[in-house]
Amino acid sequence: MRGLASHNKLEMTKLSKRKAIELGIKIADSGIYEQDKIWSRYSDDKVDIGKELARVIRTLVKILPLSKPLRAISIGSGAEPQFRILEDLFCGGLYLLDLDKQELDIVKERIHRQHINHVVTILADYNKVFLSSRKTELFLKTRLGGKKVNLIAIHHSLYYCKQTMWKMLFNNIYKQILAPMGAIHTVLMAANSKNQYTTTWLYNHFVGKFFGEHNNQNLLEFKKQLRGECFFSKAHILSKTNCISFFVNDFAKFMAVIWMILLYPNVYKYNLKQREEITEFVYEKFWQKKKPLLQMQDHVIIYKGTGFRALI
Repeated sequence: MRGLASHNKLEMTKLSKRKAIELGIKIADSGIYEQDKIWSRYSDDKVDIGKELARVIRTLVKILPLSKPLRAISIGSGAEPQFRILEDLFCGGLYLLDLDKQELDIVKERIHRQHINHVVTILADYNKVFLSSRKTELFLKTRLGGKKVNLIAIHHSLYYCKQTMWKMLFNNIYKQILAPMGAIHTVLMAANSKNQYTTTWLYNHFVGKFFGEHNNQNLLEFKKQLRGECFFSKAHILSKTNCISFFVNDFAKFMAVIWMILLYPNVYKYNLKQREEITEFVYEKFWQKKKPLLQMQDHVIIYKGTGFRALI
């Protein structure tokens, strides 16, 4: 078996352009769940999120008494990494909200298997809950037991909310869900990049070329907007941009992540010729040169009631 695996790995290294395009087209219709698993396994995205999230938690621990059980909600949680990172620390209640039942079922199985009583999964579309002040208030009462949380994590889930609606979203969760002392930690792919090896450049290039659109979700610009709002005048709003890397020595898996980044087929319906062009580009630009796919990702943290200049 080891020899066969080595042979397959060698064949993948010597992959011809024709075969690569066939593989790239075939894998294009794989599900978002499988694509995200590949991204999580072969990139340091979760490591980056974990490191920055740990800094936020350290700040919260510093300002809150040890006797107070911490509470948290992850909006668009999926199955990783929130459960493992947060489960031990937020014993006062950890709420994992997601629209994907398959991802939540993974967490529910572990909750049942390990008899974990303080973690709750919530199957819901956060846009339908938190874009309404009334529904946000109702969510607090019915799903959170009327108790606010010390941490709100929004990791790569703002993609599913138009930036024109972000202000309403953050107003509602900051005012009605976040405790008097707490933090909101959000992560998103950077909106602009001139580096052709980044996810941002690939997205803007191909979506722009075929559909005349570009990435208009700019977390750093939104941070500036929040700082100008009276509602957030007493909050500490910080930001940081990190570079992460993705590579897997399997062209089909590599392309699966490319399709996830380019939002095919859920958002953009590239035709066959366009898919062939994208696959050929990735083969020549990345695969033949063994270049990793990079992602510049922005972190924005909103601290409430810290009483001092928190660090990121």
